[in-house]
Amino acid sequence: MREIIFDTETTGFDPQNGDRMVEIGCIEMIDRIETGQTFHCYYNPERSMPNAAENVHGLSDMFLSDKKLFATGAEELLDFLGDANLVAHNAQFDFKFLNAELLLCGYKPISQFRMIDTLAIAKSKHPGAKLSLDALCSRYGIDRSHRVKHGALLDAELLTQLYIELTGGRQIGLGLAENTKRHESIASMQPTLQQVERKQFMAPREHHADADELVRHKIFIEGIENPLWTEV
Repeated sequence: MREIIFDTETTGFDPQNGDRMVEIGCIEMIDRIETGQTFHCYYNPERSMPNAAENVHGLSDMFLSDKKLFATGAEELLDFLGDANLVAHNAQFDFKFLNAELLLCGYKPISQFRMIDTLAIAKSKHPGAKLSLDALCSRYGIDRSHRVKHGALLDAELLTQLYIELTGGRQIGLGLAENTKRHESIASMQPTLQQVERKQFMAPREHHADADELVRHKIFIEGIENPLWTEV
């Protein structure tokens, strides 16, 4: 199963108010294993960056001034996403901006049926707890010491580890499989009641040593040096 874990950075909170996406970072997973394939791009938002947003992610007007427009790289991004499910933390936010950008340049929005929200998963597992990416990384022991500011690809990397932990960890199902195999193995070695009933036991065979055997036994015993049974 192919999944894309992704994160975005924006100029604000609402594309309906003119806010734009300025960065996206994506990580490919197949069957819960990172493949090493990533997609990362900055975009010129064609508007100024509010100070509050810049303080979060550090992306300034000057830095973004020479970056490509989203419309220029939309096809490349869609090719990478393919038809995979898309995993994000507070995914409604990221989907809202991604689809707003796609609509602006004439592409169809991505169906929310493909959306997997790690925030919703975390809420069901840890009701009442702090559920920010930072808080959840701390809960699950995920190293985020290198996260000074938000960054789409960095946050996607952290989210990949968190998603794995939220959905059972690296060894999901392994314990159950091992126990099942162990029980099957033990069961296969134990005879069933029917097998015991079918087994025919032979009557014990009577045996008496003849004269020649008795002589050879006596010679063997006498040949043993310092036998234990003679000690007092």
